[in-house]
Amino acid sequence: MTKTLTGGCCCGKVSFSAEDRFSRFYFCHCRQCRKMTGSAHAANLFTAPDNIAWEQGTEFIKHFSYPGRGFAKTFCTECGSALPFLSSGGKYLIVPAGSLNEEPSKEVDAQIFCAEQTRWHLHGLAVKKMPGFPE
Repeated sequence: MTKTLTGGCCCGKVSFSAEDRFSRFYFCHCRQCRKMTGSAHAANLFTAPDNIAWEQGTEFIKHFSYPGRGFAKTFCTECGSALPFLSSGGKYLIVPAGSLNEEPSKEVDAQIFCAEQTRWHLHGLAVKKMPGFPE
């Protein structure tokens, strides 16, 4: 039996559920993903387009399509958190891994667009690791 995972935004206005049946899991280092996440890479899970149930807050959802690259972002209008969205052409539902409340069973398949990866991220992988914010 497939486990159901829950997710949502940071402020709690938007929530959803999806079955833990993801076909792909990528860390994407492309420039657009870095800009959209404000981080070194996006962490995106791919699943069937109908594998989502919006539980609450659909009125707080906004969608942005990046022109020319088949790239999009869906987010909460209150807190800006990334939320699941349909890929261009609607072939996949793309779920930002950080939007989930539980760990998916799918392991990361690959890091993509590594030619666009930043040097500061590569350096950061080798630095000291701490369990929380430093004192």
